[in-house]
Amino acid sequence: MADALALFDLDFTLIPFDSGLRWARFMVGEGVLAPGTDEAYLDVCRGYVAGRTSIEALQRFAAQHLLAIAPEDVPALQARFEAAIRAELPAASCSLVARHQQAGDLCCIVTTTNEIVARPFARAFGIAHLLGSQPVFENGRFTGEYTGPLCHGATKVERVEAWLRGRAVDPPAARFRRRVFYSDSRSDLPLLEWVDAPIVVRPDPGLRAHAEACGWPIIERLD
Repeated sequence: MADALALFDLDFTLIPFDSGLRWARFMVGEGVLAPGTDEAYLDVCRGYVAGRTSIEALQRFAAQHLLAIAPEDVPALQARFEAAIRAELPAASCSLVARHQQAGDLCCIVTTTNEIVARPFARAFGIAHLLGSQPVFENGRFTGEYTGPLCHGATKVERVEAWLRGRAVDPPAARFRRRVFYSDSRSDLPLLEWVDAPIVVRPDPGLRAHAEACGWPIIERLD
């Protein structure tokens, strides 16, 4: 068992862009999704950032529109997407992950992004463990819904603890000499406060203010 735990948010933390939008543009370019699907998703993202759209509505749109594909087609699409995004991964992010891995840390991406979209990024970074929102598929199609709550906010802590218990780490917080989490978003405060080494990356205004008040390290860029 590793004696340190390294957790990473994905969007705007390990990568300086929205993974769902990158997937949407790839899928439109592949001719799998209808032209304009990517711009429609971007509009919903803008609504979320402006506070007009809930995270649940945003992720429901993603599941309904970005996963309008047959599950049997997913592995091949993910492989092509992974090949397309490898050159886009920031060198500094790759180096950060590599340092943790070389130190023998247990590494995991913890993201609100659905696991279909996030998995190619995890593979490209060489991170074996991924916790993300889990889309439902029934009768050979994705339904547009999710299994359980989104991997968001306090649910990220619950998902991490359940994952660690599944690895026979119980109590989950007590077996590591150091637990670090990198994130850009105030929505990740529950997990940032769960670890003993929170590190914020390109933080949103709310998280920046909180980090400065708490004296947390702030990384302005990983790209």
